[in-house]
Amino acid sequence: MYFERQAEGGETTSQERRDPKQDDARILGHVVQCDGARAVISAYAEGASAAVGLWTVGRMICINLGETRTIGLVYSIAKSDRSWSSEGDNPIEVNVELIGEVRDVGTDKYPVFDRGITAYPYIGAIAHRIRSRDLQAVYDLAGRRTVTIGQLSQDDAIDACIAIDETLARHFAVVGTTGVGKSTAVSLLLRKAISARPDLRVLIMDPHNEFAASLPEHCVKVDTNSLDLPFWLFRLEEFSEVLFRGRETDADEIDVLRDLIPVAKNLYRSPQGGAFLRRGVDALTADTPVPYRIADLIKQIDERMGLLESKNERPILKSLRTRIESALADPRYRFMFHSRLIEDTIHETIGNIFRVPTHGRPVTCFEMAGMPSEVVNSVCSVLARLAFDLALWSEGRLKLLLLCEEAHRYMPADHRLGFAPTRHALSRIAKEGRKYGCYLGVVTQRPGELDPTILSQCSTVFAMRLANEQDQAIIRSAIADSSASTLSFLSSMGQREAIAFGEGVATTMRLKFEKLSDELIPGTGKRAAEAPTSSGDDVDLAAVVERLRNVPKPQATALGFAEVVDVQRQAGDSDYRKPAAPRPQPDDDFDTRFGLRPSTFGGRPPQD
Repeated sequence: MYFERQAEGGETTSQERRDPKQDDARILGHVVQCDGARAVISAYAEGASAAVGLWTVGRMICINLGETRTIGLVYSIAKSDRSWSSEGDNPIEVNVELIGEVRDVGTDKYPVFDRGITAYPYIGAIAHRIRSRDLQAVYDLAGRRTVTIGQLSQDDAIDACIAIDETLARHFAVVGTTGVGKSTAVSLLLRKAISARPDLRVLIMDPHNEFAASLPEHCVKVDTNSLDLPFWLFRLEEFSEVLFRGRETDADEIDVLRDLIPVAKNLYRSPQGGAFLRRGVDALTADTPVPYRIADLIKQIDERMGLLESKNERPILKSLRTRIESALADPRYRFMFHSRLIEDTIHETIGNIFRVPTHGRPVTCFEMAGMPSEVVNSVCSVLARLAFDLALWSEGRLKLLLLCEEAHRYMPADHRLGFAPTRHALSRIAKEGRKYGCYLGVVTQRPGELDPTILSQCSTVFAMRLANEQDQAIIRSAIADSSASTLSFLSSMGQREAIAFGEGVATTMRLKFEKLSDELIPGTGKRAAEAPTSSGDDVDLAAVVERLRNVPKPQATALGFAEVVDVQRQAGDSDYRKPAAPRPQPDDDFDTRFGLRPSTFGGRPPQD
């Protein structure tokens, strides 16, 4: 099976242009078997030779065919008799996967790589160590705009580059188990993307509050204390998810909301028009993103409960009213209901979240660690839907990247889990977003639990170390057959190492990401703060309990505003912002939480 070594040294092909004094160790073996995708090479391993380390799993080799050079990736090495001799040569078998071929073109004979194979290796073809020029040609991106994100694992002298436009426009995914450096890799990719695409705006769904510190010069942090997302921006499904706290919704209560929310919106838009709904092109629905007042919604519920024909609906209406009051009273929902005055602030809200204009900070880090778990899905649904709509209606002028950390939370493979509107909003971005400039980045440690529809739309994948067999199978199903053996390294890769494949790279590439400085690694500040102290007695229990309760302290003095506002009036009232007329004082037991006036309960106004 094995060829005897010939006395003459080196190869005789003109393409290698080898120096006659070059070491014979470059001739490593000969092809003894080949099929359409793989080849077997016979070679010798010598204990004292420099060629001992040249046959290693994961390295690329070159098979010389005269006009072309076939590139192969070593995925298995074996010795047929399973024995080793310390004296003399040891014949070995090397299994390689064929990934493409290199040919010299032009007058200067520069190498060009082609992923297809036109001429397969013949029996006896010489296999040798790949040249640096050929290795560079394998990963050359042919004039596309590139960014350098690290170095090749095989040769750290060669930069690992990706085509940034294709990586973003066709979506990308970063997968890997806990602790392999996913967040650091994502932070590096974002820095490179912002540098190459100054027009790009990024919204990060950050469930662990760790990315803001890693992008200090680019990022604006939004958390539960600074988020202003009015309830009227929520669609009916999203608003129902908030009211029912993640539990199964009641169809009768949802029907009531579907009927009464348009009435409340119409009352805000036309206070003098009463509760009559308009028909035609300007009609309002429960999903129309226009302001309305919770006071008007509760008023409509109270009036319906007072109707004689609504006798059977009273338990449903009473339950719905209780749900609304409970959500209003919950301090964790201040970002939705904190404002007493309902105004059309959609421009400010969208501008702040999606950085229009950017003011030099194109990244919004949306920190969700302190947000109620039952409302996270609704908020993510609203933001994903707004991102797609902004890109759509700006006709591609607004370029948005929505980055989902721990994406399996929002897009689980089991459709019975998660929140359907969130999955639909993200699926719409994955399927149609690139046509309008809305891109999706997916980061997860469990690709097996991620919706396969979402992952299949990510055309560039950075696979870091994965130990779970199910997760490896998901990635293996996404990679091209000609590079499948590369994934055999998934369970043994080191820190910051990844296998990149897809539209963003020329061919499957094993790389090592650049090293970021310690202060720019996501979560470094948090880990430093959580480091154990000498005694452990310095925990401020009062501060912990205060954050646990999440109840703001009462203001000792009134806040100064530019204009004194009558709390009994709200935007949309006929006399809003007019000089306040004397009004009768309500009784002590009157509930003013919703801004209702005494006359709204059906009683006659007091006579002078």
